[in-house]
Amino acid sequence: MMGSVMEKKWVFPLVVSSLICIFLIATSFNMGLLNSLHTINTIFSILPSRFSSNQSDPAYAEMKVKQPPSPPAGPTIPRFAYLISGSKGDLDKLWRTLHALYHPRNQYVVHLDLESPAEERMELASRVEKDPMFSKVGNVYMNSKANMVTYRGPTMVANTLHACAILLKRKKEWDWFINLSASDYPLVTQDDLLFTFSHLNRKLNFVEHTSKLGWKEDKRAMPLMIDPGLYMQTKSDIFWVTPKRTLPTAFKLFTGSAWMVLSRSFVEYCIWGWDNLPRTLLMYHSNFVSSPESYFQTVICNVPEFVQTVINHDLHFISWDNPPGQHPHVLSLNDSSKMIASNAAFARKFKHNTRVLDKIDKKLLGRKNGTFTPGAWCSGDPNCSKVGDPNKVKPGPGAERLRRLISRLVLNAKVEQNQCK
Repeated sequence: MMGSVMEKKWVFPLVVSSLICIFLIATSFNMGLLNSLHTINTIFSILPSRFSSNQSDPAYAEMKVKQPPSPPAGPTIPRFAYLISGSKGDLDKLWRTLHALYHPRNQYVVHLDLESPAEERMELASRVEKDPMFSKVGNVYMNSKANMVTYRGPTMVANTLHACAILLKRKKEWDWFINLSASDYPLVTQDDLLFTFSHLNRKLNFVEHTSKLGWKEDKRAMPLMIDPGLYMQTKSDIFWVTPKRTLPTAFKLFTGSAWMVLSRSFVEYCIWGWDNLPRTLLMYHSNFVSSPESYFQTVICNVPEFVQTVINHDLHFISWDNPPGQHPHVLSLNDSSKMIASNAAFARKFKHNTRVLDKIDKKLLGRKNGTFTPGAWCSGDPNCSKVGDPNKVKPGPGAERLRRLISRLVLNAKVEQNQCK
Protein backbone atom coordinates (compact mmCIF):
# COMPACT_ATOMS: atom_id res chain seq x y z
CA MET A 1 0.00 0.00 0.00
CA MET A 2 2.78 2.44 0.99
CA GLY A 3 4.71 1.48 -2.19
CA SER A 4 1.73 2.35 -4.35
CA VAL A 5 1.41 5.81 -2.74
CA MET A 6 5.13 6.47 -3.26
CA GLU A 7 4.84 5.50 -6.96
CA LYS A 8 1.98 7.96 -7.47
CA LYS A 9 3.96 10.76 -5.75
CA TRP A 10 6.77 10.28 -8.27
CA VAL A 11 4.57 10.22 -11.35
CA PHE A 12 3.77 13.93 -11.43
CA PRO A 13 7.40 15.19 -11.07
CA LEU A 14 8.44 12.67 -13.72
CA VAL A 15 5.82 13.97 -16.20
CA VAL A 16 6.76 17.61 -15.55
CA SER A 17 10.47 16.83 -16.05
CA SER A 18 9.73 15.05 -19.30
CA LEU A 19 7.72 17.98 -20.63
CA ILE A 20 10.48 20.46 -19.76
CA CYS A 21 12.95 18.31 -21.72
CA ILE A 22 10.62 18.23 -24.73
CA PHE A 23 10.22 22.01 -24.52
CA LEU A 24 13.98 22.57 -24.55
CA ILE A 25 14.52 20.13 -27.43
CA ALA A 26 11.75 21.74 -29.54
CA THR A 27 13.17 25.21 -28.91
CA SER A 28 16.68 24.10 -29.81
CA PHE A 29 15.41 22.97 -33.21
CA ASN A 30 13.95 26.42 -33.95
CA MET A 31 10.39 25.23 -33.79
CA GLY A 32 9.43 28.43 -32.02
CA LEU A 33 7.71 29.08 -28.73
CA LEU A 34 4.22 28.79 -30.12
CA ASN A 35 4.81 25.38 -31.63
CA SER A 36 6.50 24.20 -28.47
CA LEU A 37 3.54 25.23 -26.35
CA HIS A 38 1.28 23.53 -28.83
CA THR A 39 3.31 20.32 -28.47
CA ILE A 40 3.06 20.46 -24.68
CA ASN A 41 -0.63 21.25 -24.81
CA THR A 42 -1.16 18.28 -27.13
CA ILE A 43 0.61 15.95 -24.75
CA PHE A 44 -1.43 17.27 -21.80
CA SER A 45 -4.60 16.58 -23.72
CA ILE A 46 -3.88 12.83 -23.77
CA LEU A 47 -2.90 12.57 -20.08
CA PRO A 48 -5.44 11.69 -17.36
CA SER A 49 -7.51 14.66 -16.31
CA ARG A 50 -6.06 14.83 -12.78
CA PHE A 51 -2.67 15.72 -14.31
CA SER A 52 -3.95 18.42 -16.71
CA SER A 53 -7.00 20.07 -15.17
CA ASN A 54 -5.38 22.27 -12.49
CA GLN A 55 -7.19 25.44 -13.56
CA SER A 56 -6.11 27.52 -10.50
CA ASP A 57 -2.40 27.18 -11.15
CA PRO A 58 -1.20 30.16 -13.31
CA ALA A 59 1.80 28.12 -14.44
CA TYR A 60 -0.51 26.18 -16.75
CA ALA A 61 -2.49 29.12 -18.12
CA GLU A 62 -0.64 29.47 -21.43
CA MET A 63 -0.73 25.71 -21.91
CA LYS A 64 -4.53 25.78 -21.87
CA VAL A 65 -4.82 28.31 -24.75
CA LYS A 66 -6.12 26.31 -27.70
CA GLN A 67 -4.86 26.91 -31.20
CA PRO A 68 -7.53 28.32 -33.53
CA PRO A 69 -9.02 25.58 -35.74
CA SER A 70 -7.96 25.48 -39.38
CA PRO A 71 -10.55 26.97 -41.72
CA PRO A 72 -12.61 24.34 -43.52
CA ALA A 73 -11.42 23.53 -47.02
CA GLY A 74 -13.59 25.17 -49.65
CA PRO A 75 -15.02 23.34 -52.64
CA THR A 76 -12.45 22.48 -55.26
CA ILE A 77 -13.05 23.69 -58.78
CA PRO A 78 -13.65 20.78 -61.17
CA ARG A 79 -12.49 20.30 -64.73
CA PHE A 80 -14.59 19.31 -67.73
CA ALA A 81 -13.60 17.22 -70.73
CA TYR A 82 -15.54 18.10 -73.89
CA LEU A 83 -16.16 16.39 -77.19
CA ILE A 84 -17.40 18.85 -79.84
CA SER A 85 -18.23 17.03 -83.05
CA GLY A 86 -19.41 18.16 -86.48
CA SER A 87 -19.90 17.08 -90.05
CA LYS A 88 -19.78 18.60 -93.53
CA GLY A 89 -20.17 22.38 -93.44
CA ASP A 90 -19.84 22.60 -89.62
CA LEU A 91 -16.30 24.01 -89.42
CA ASP A 92 -17.24 27.58 -88.51
CA LYS A 93 -20.11 26.48 -86.27
CA LEU A 94 -17.75 24.19 -84.35
CA TRP A 95 -15.14 26.93 -84.07
CA ARG A 96 -17.67 29.36 -82.60
CA THR A 97 -18.98 26.79 -80.11
CA LEU A 98 -15.42 25.95 -79.04
CA HIS A 99 -14.65 29.61 -78.30
CA ALA A 100 -17.90 30.03 -76.38
CA LEU A 101 -17.03 26.97 -74.24
CA TYR A 102 -13.31 27.56 -73.76
CA HIS A 103 -11.63 27.65 -70.36
CA PRO A 104 -7.95 26.87 -69.62
CA ARG A 105 -8.89 24.36 -66.90
CA ASN A 106 -10.83 22.12 -69.29
CA GLN A 107 -9.88 19.62 -71.99
CA TYR A 108 -11.35 19.60 -75.50
CA VAL A 109 -11.49 17.09 -78.33
CA VAL A 110 -12.84 18.45 -81.62
CA HIS A 111 -13.88 16.17 -84.46
CA LEU A 112 -15.11 16.61 -88.01
CA ASP A 113 -16.33 13.32 -89.42
CA LEU A 114 -15.32 11.72 -92.72
CA GLU A 115 -18.21 13.33 -94.56
CA SER A 116 -16.40 16.65 -94.10
CA PRO A 117 -14.10 17.51 -97.00
CA ALA A 118 -10.40 17.01 -96.31
CA GLU A 119 -9.94 20.77 -96.76
CA GLU A 120 -12.28 21.48 -93.83
CA ARG A 121 -10.52 19.02 -91.55
CA MET A 122 -7.10 20.42 -92.51
CA GLU A 123 -8.36 23.95 -91.88
CA LEU A 124 -9.60 22.99 -88.41
CA ALA A 125 -6.25 21.36 -87.59
CA SER A 126 -4.44 24.49 -88.79
CA ARG A 127 -6.62 26.78 -86.68
CA VAL A 128 -6.06 24.73 -83.54
CA GLU A 129 -2.30 24.60 -84.13
CA LYS A 130 -1.91 28.31 -84.88
CA ASP A 131 -4.24 29.71 -82.22
CA PRO A 132 -1.96 31.42 -79.64
CA MET A 133 -4.11 30.39 -76.67
CA PHE A 134 -4.61 26.78 -77.70
CA SER A 135 -0.95 26.27 -78.56
CA LYS A 136 0.21 27.76 -75.26
CA VAL A 137 -2.24 26.01 -72.94
CA GLY A 138 -2.31 22.78 -74.97
CA ASN A 139 -5.81 21.70 -73.95
CA VAL A 140 -7.47 21.52 -77.40
CA TYR A 141 -6.90 18.36 -79.40
CA MET A 142 -8.21 17.59 -82.86
CA ASN A 143 -9.02 13.97 -83.54
CA SER A 144 -7.12 13.74 -86.83
CA LYS A 145 -8.29 10.16 -87.41
CA ALA A 146 -11.75 11.13 -88.61
CA ASN A 147 -14.58 8.65 -88.08
CA MET A 148 -17.61 8.13 -90.26
CA VAL A 149 -20.61 9.01 -88.11
CA THR A 150 -24.21 8.06 -88.79
CA TYR A 151 -26.51 9.49 -86.13
CA ARG A 152 -29.00 6.62 -86.13
CA GLY A 153 -26.28 3.96 -86.08
CA PRO A 154 -23.62 2.82 -83.59
CA THR A 155 -20.86 4.87 -85.25
CA MET A 156 -21.81 7.91 -83.17
CA VAL A 157 -21.45 5.83 -79.99
CA ALA A 158 -18.09 4.54 -81.23
CA ASN A 159 -16.96 8.12 -81.94
CA THR A 160 -17.96 9.22 -78.44
CA LEU A 161 -16.09 6.32 -76.85
CA HIS A 162 -13.07 7.13 -79.02
CA ALA A 163 -13.05 10.70 -77.68
CA CYS A 164 -13.39 9.40 -74.10
CA ALA A 165 -10.37 7.16 -74.59
CA ILE A 166 -8.34 10.06 -75.99
CA LEU A 167 -9.26 12.28 -73.04
CA LEU A 168 -8.39 9.59 -70.50
CA LYS A 169 -5.02 9.04 -72.14
CA ARG A 170 -4.13 12.71 -72.61
CA LYS A 171 -5.06 14.07 -69.20
CA LYS A 172 -5.92 12.52 -65.87
CA GLU A 173 -7.15 15.63 -64.12
CA TRP A 174 -10.75 16.03 -65.24
CA ASP A 175 -14.02 15.24 -63.51
CA TRP A 176 -16.88 15.18 -66.04
CA PHE A 177 -17.20 14.38 -69.73
CA ILE A 178 -19.66 16.40 -71.86
CA ASN A 179 -20.54 15.52 -75.46
CA LEU A 180 -21.82 18.29 -77.71
CA SER A 181 -22.24 18.88 -81.42
CA ALA A 182 -21.40 21.94 -83.48
CA SER A 183 -25.14 22.73 -83.36
CA ASP A 184 -25.08 23.09 -79.54
CA TYR A 185 -24.36 26.30 -77.68
CA PRO A 186 -23.89 27.18 -73.98
CA LEU A 187 -26.45 29.26 -72.08
CA VAL A 188 -24.09 29.87 -69.14
CA THR A 189 -20.43 30.81 -68.92
CA GLN A 190 -17.78 28.25 -68.03
CA ASP A 191 -17.25 30.12 -64.76
CA ASP A 192 -20.96 29.59 -64.02
CA LEU A 193 -20.68 25.90 -64.86
CA LEU A 194 -17.43 25.32 -62.93
CA PHE A 195 -18.73 27.16 -59.87
CA THR A 196 -22.02 25.25 -59.80
CA PHE A 197 -20.39 21.85 -60.28
CA SER A 198 -17.76 22.58 -57.62
CA HIS A 199 -20.50 21.98 -55.04
CA LEU A 200 -21.59 18.62 -56.50
CA ASN A 201 -20.58 15.05 -55.82
CA ARG A 202 -18.04 14.13 -58.50
CA LYS A 203 -19.81 10.80 -59.07
CA LEU A 204 -23.07 12.28 -60.36
CA ASN A 205 -24.09 11.54 -63.97
CA PHE A 206 -26.65 13.63 -65.85
CA VAL A 207 -28.32 11.14 -68.18
CA GLU A 208 -31.90 11.51 -69.34
CA HIS A 209 -33.42 8.02 -69.35
CA THR A 210 -36.52 5.86 -69.11
CA SER A 211 -37.27 2.15 -69.31
CA LYS A 212 -40.75 2.81 -70.73
CA LEU A 213 -39.88 2.23 -74.36
CA GLY A 214 -43.38 2.74 -75.71
CA TRP A 215 -43.31 3.02 -79.50
CA LYS A 216 -39.52 2.68 -79.45
CA GLU A 217 -39.88 -0.98 -78.51
CA ASP A 218 -41.30 -1.85 -81.92
CA LYS A 219 -39.52 0.83 -83.98
CA ARG A 220 -36.03 0.80 -82.47
CA ALA A 221 -35.33 -2.10 -80.13
CA MET A 222 -36.76 -5.01 -82.10
CA PRO A 223 -35.82 -4.18 -85.73
CA LEU A 224 -32.38 -5.18 -86.95
CA MET A 225 -30.40 -2.66 -89.00
CA ILE A 226 -26.92 -2.27 -90.49
CA ASP A 227 -24.94 0.97 -90.30
CA PRO A 228 -22.90 1.45 -93.52
CA GLY A 229 -20.69 3.87 -91.61
CA LEU A 230 -18.97 0.84 -90.08
CA TYR A 231 -17.40 -0.17 -93.38
CA MET A 232 -17.90 2.62 -95.96
CA GLN A 233 -16.02 5.86 -96.58
CA THR A 234 -19.13 7.76 -97.69
CA LYS A 235 -22.15 8.49 -95.53
CA SER A 236 -25.44 6.75 -96.21
CA ASP A 237 -28.46 5.94 -94.10
CA ILE A 238 -28.92 2.69 -92.20
CA PHE A 239 -30.75 -0.18 -93.87
CA TRP A 240 -32.95 -2.93 -92.48
CA VAL A 241 -32.51 -6.69 -92.29
CA THR A 242 -34.88 -9.46 -91.21
CA PRO A 243 -36.12 -11.00 -89.05
CA LYS A 244 -36.88 -8.83 -86.00
CA ARG A 245 -35.48 -9.85 -82.64
CA THR A 246 -37.12 -10.18 -79.24
CA LEU A 247 -36.27 -7.91 -76.32
CA PRO A 248 -33.24 -9.02 -74.28
CA THR A 249 -33.62 -10.83 -70.96
CA ALA A 250 -30.01 -10.58 -69.74
CA PHE A 251 -30.31 -6.81 -69.25
CA LYS A 252 -32.96 -4.09 -69.24
CA LEU A 253 -33.15 -1.55 -72.05
CA PHE A 254 -33.31 2.20 -71.42
CA THR A 255 -33.58 5.14 -73.83
CA GLY A 256 -33.24 8.89 -73.53
CA SER A 257 -31.18 11.82 -74.79
CA ALA A 258 -27.97 11.39 -76.77
CA TRP A 259 -26.44 14.35 -74.89
CA MET A 260 -25.14 13.86 -71.38
CA VAL A 261 -22.71 14.81 -68.62
CA LEU A 262 -20.81 11.73 -67.43
CA SER A 263 -18.60 11.32 -64.39
CA ARG A 264 -15.01 10.31 -64.91
CA SER A 265 -15.57 7.08 -62.95
CA PHE A 266 -18.40 6.03 -65.26
CA VAL A 267 -16.39 6.95 -68.37
CA GLU A 268 -13.52 4.79 -67.12
CA TYR A 269 -15.96 1.92 -66.62
CA CYS A 270 -17.27 2.30 -70.18
CA ILE A 271 -13.75 2.26 -71.62
CA TRP A 272 -12.15 -0.44 -69.46
CA GLY A 273 -15.32 -2.52 -69.01
CA TRP A 274 -13.83 -4.78 -66.35
CA ASP A 275 -16.97 -6.95 -66.12
CA ASN A 276 -17.44 -6.92 -69.94
CA LEU A 277 -20.94 -5.42 -69.80
CA PRO A 278 -20.04 -2.26 -71.78
CA ARG A 279 -18.63 -4.39 -74.62
CA THR A 280 -21.61 -6.76 -74.57
CA LEU A 281 -24.02 -3.85 -74.81
CA LEU A 282 -21.93 -2.20 -77.52
CA MET A 283 -22.27 -5.32 -79.65
CA TYR A 284 -26.01 -5.44 -78.97
CA HIS A 285 -26.42 -1.78 -79.94
CA SER A 286 -24.55 -2.25 -83.21
CA ASN A 287 -27.95 -3.24 -84.64
CA PHE A 288 -30.09 -0.91 -82.51
CA VAL A 289 -31.81 2.02 -84.22
CA SER A 290 -30.64 5.38 -82.77
CA SER A 291 -28.20 3.67 -80.45
CA PRO A 292 -26.78 7.01 -79.13
CA GLU A 293 -30.12 7.42 -77.36
CA SER A 294 -29.88 4.05 -75.61
CA TYR A 295 -26.32 2.77 -75.15
CA PHE A 296 -25.09 4.88 -72.23
CA GLN A 297 -28.51 4.79 -70.54
CA THR A 298 -28.61 0.99 -70.71
CA VAL A 299 -25.04 0.61 -69.45
CA ILE A 300 -25.38 2.91 -66.44
CA CYS A 301 -28.79 1.59 -65.39
CA ASN A 302 -27.67 -2.04 -65.41
CA VAL A 303 -24.74 -1.51 -63.03
CA PRO A 304 -25.89 -1.23 -59.38
CA GLU A 305 -22.93 0.88 -58.27
CA PHE A 306 -23.85 3.60 -60.78
CA VAL A 307 -27.66 3.54 -60.49
CA GLN A 308 -27.73 5.90 -57.50
CA THR A 309 -25.47 8.39 -59.29
CA VAL A 310 -27.89 9.05 -62.16
CA ILE A 311 -29.74 12.37 -62.44
CA ASN A 312 -32.57 12.14 -64.97
CA HIS A 313 -31.77 15.20 -67.10
CA ASP A 314 -29.37 16.11 -69.92
CA LEU A 315 -28.93 19.80 -68.85
CA HIS A 316 -30.11 20.84 -72.34
CA PHE A 317 -32.96 22.94 -73.64
CA ILE A 318 -34.35 21.15 -76.71
CA SER A 319 -37.64 21.87 -78.46
CA TRP A 320 -39.36 18.69 -79.70
CA ASP A 321 -42.54 17.77 -81.50
CA ASN A 322 -45.02 15.61 -79.61
CA PRO A 323 -44.35 12.74 -80.15
CA PRO A 324 -40.73 13.63 -80.88
CA GLY A 325 -39.34 13.14 -84.35
CA GLN A 326 -35.83 12.20 -85.35
CA HIS A 327 -34.58 15.78 -85.01
CA PRO A 328 -35.62 18.67 -82.74
CA HIS A 329 -36.73 22.12 -83.86
CA VAL A 330 -34.13 24.66 -84.96
CA LEU A 331 -34.09 27.38 -82.30
CA SER A 332 -34.64 31.05 -83.06
CA LEU A 333 -35.14 34.37 -81.26
CA ASN A 334 -38.70 33.30 -80.49
CA ASP A 335 -37.30 30.61 -78.19
CA SER A 336 -35.11 32.99 -76.15
CA SER A 337 -37.38 33.36 -73.14
CA LYS A 338 -38.03 29.60 -72.96
CA MET A 339 -34.31 28.85 -73.13
CA ILE A 340 -33.54 31.17 -70.23
CA ALA A 341 -36.52 29.96 -68.19
CA SER A 342 -35.34 26.36 -68.55
CA ASN A 343 -32.23 27.18 -66.47
CA ALA A 344 -30.34 24.70 -68.67
CA ALA A 345 -26.60 24.83 -69.28
CA PHE A 346 -26.84 24.16 -73.04
CA ALA A 347 -29.32 24.38 -75.90
CA ARG A 348 -29.68 22.86 -79.35
CA LYS A 349 -29.99 22.98 -82.20
CA PHE A 350 -28.88 26.19 -83.91
CA LYS A 351 -28.06 27.25 -87.42
CA HIS A 352 -24.72 28.94 -88.07
CA ASN A 353 -24.42 32.62 -87.14
CA THR A 354 -28.12 32.97 -86.43
CA ARG A 355 -29.31 36.07 -84.59
CA VAL A 356 -30.28 34.08 -81.51
CA LEU A 357 -26.62 33.10 -81.00
CA ASP A 358 -25.64 36.77 -81.13
CA LYS A 359 -28.23 37.46 -78.44
CA ILE A 360 -26.91 34.64 -76.26
CA ASP A 361 -23.37 36.01 -76.64
CA LYS A 362 -24.46 39.49 -75.65
CA LYS A 363 -27.03 38.83 -72.92
CA LEU A 364 -25.87 35.59 -71.31
CA LEU A 365 -22.17 35.08 -72.03
CA GLY A 366 -20.77 38.60 -72.37
CA ARG A 367 -18.86 37.41 -75.43
CA LYS A 368 -17.80 39.92 -78.11
CA ASN A 369 -16.39 39.83 -81.63
CA GLY A 370 -15.77 36.10 -81.81
CA THR A 371 -13.48 36.03 -78.77
CA PHE A 372 -13.56 33.68 -75.80
CA THR A 373 -16.34 33.89 -73.26
CA PRO A 374 -14.92 36.14 -70.51
CA GLY A 375 -14.08 34.61 -67.15
CA ALA A 376 -11.98 35.24 -64.07
CA TRP A 377 -9.08 33.54 -65.84
CA CYS A 378 -8.91 36.24 -68.53
CA SER A 379 -5.97 38.61 -68.68
CA GLY A 380 -4.07 40.69 -71.21
CA ASP A 381 -5.04 43.40 -73.65
CA PRO A 382 -7.35 42.68 -75.36
CA ASN A 383 -9.10 40.81 -72.59
CA CYS A 384 -8.72 36.99 -72.62
CA SER A 385 -5.64 37.20 -74.85
CA LYS A 386 -3.60 35.81 -71.93
CA VAL A 387 -4.25 33.38 -69.09
CA GLY A 388 -4.35 34.96 -65.66
CA ASP A 389 -5.30 32.63 -62.81
CA PRO A 390 -7.22 29.63 -64.21
CA ASN A 391 -8.13 28.56 -60.68
CA LYS A 392 -10.35 31.60 -60.15
CA VAL A 393 -13.98 31.71 -61.20
CA LYS A 394 -16.42 34.59 -61.20
CA PRO A 395 -19.96 33.24 -61.37
CA GLY A 396 -22.72 35.39 -62.81
CA PRO A 397 -26.52 35.15 -63.10
CA GLY A 398 -26.17 31.95 -65.11
CA ALA A 399 -24.75 30.17 -62.06
CA GLU A 400 -27.85 30.97 -60.04
CA ARG A 401 -30.14 29.75 -62.81
CA LEU A 402 -28.19 26.52 -63.19
CA ARG A 403 -28.02 26.04 -59.41
CA ARG A 404 -31.81 26.19 -59.18
CA LEU A 405 -32.18 23.53 -61.87
CA ILE A 406 -29.58 21.15 -60.46
CA SER A 407 -30.78 21.57 -56.87
CA ARG A 408 -34.28 20.59 -57.94
CA LEU A 409 -33.00 17.63 -59.96
CA VAL A 410 -30.79 16.31 -57.15
CA LEU A 411 -33.60 16.72 -54.61
CA ASN A 412 -36.03 14.87 -56.85
CA ALA A 413 -33.55 12.05 -57.25
CA LYS A 414 -33.21 11.72 -53.48
CA VAL A 415 -36.91 12.02 -52.65
CA GLU A 416 -38.49 10.17 -55.56
CA GLN A 417 -35.62 7.76 -56.17
CA ASN A 418 -36.56 7.70 -59.82
CA GLN A 419 -33.17 6.63 -61.09
CA CYS A 420 -33.30 3.91 -63.70
CA LYS A 421 -37.04 3.26 -63.40
